[in-house]
Amino acid sequence: MKDMDQQMDAQEAALAIYLEQNDTEQLTDILVAALDDALRLMQEDFFRETMH
Repeated sequence: MKDMDQQMDAQEAALAIYLEQNDTEQLTDILVAALDDALRLMQEDFFRETMH
């Protein structure tokens, strides 16, 4: 869980930098990566619940 918190902090810091620089391409990449992470976590939770 600590690794996930550190990753989230790093993503938030990177997001702030890209917003400040108005770099929309990099911002899109960050948002897509965050969405992929969220969907992966949801999928892991779903499969974990159905195995019982």
